[in-house]
Amino acid sequence: MSRVDYFRDPNAPQANSVVPSVTAVVLDDAGRLLLIHRTDNGLWALPGGGHDIGERIGDTVVREVAEETGIDVVVDGITGLYTDPEHVLAYDDGEVRQQFSICFRAHPVSGSLRTSSESKEVRWICPTDLSGLDIHPSMMLRIRHGLDESRQEPYIG
Repeated sequence: MSRVDYFRDPNAPQANSVVPSVTAVVLDDAGRLLLIHRTDNGLWALPGGGHDIGERIGDTVVREVAEETGIDVVVDGITGLYTDPEHVLAYDDGEVRQQFSICFRAHPVSGSLRTSSESKEVRWICPTDLSGLDIHPSMMLRIRHGLDESRQEPYIG
């Protein structure tokens, strides 16, 4: 399924659903960031996905990172809550979601990089190399917040 991200676009379609989801800022011991090259929109992004019924949100983070990247993680904290109604995701089946994402910080504990049906490429990226990648502005906001070690409180917006 493909999708189009609309961010503060007056021509964006109206949202018809909200699905709680997660993303994770995962840093290795060298300070590199775990990113996936998404299959649905062709952009680079933090690993993550939808929250399932019967699941704790922290378990969603661990599951989604492992599914998309092959890396097992431990959650360290919350980077922020991202619920901007001017960011909608339009899917080719007619669903248009308002963004509702909780971004976590996590660290790797095992596993090895591999792709999935949602990730055509998975890499550890030095933060100084981010400008060379095609990353959606809302994802860059999460990445910047996750890399900012001086942040004491989660972002809410």
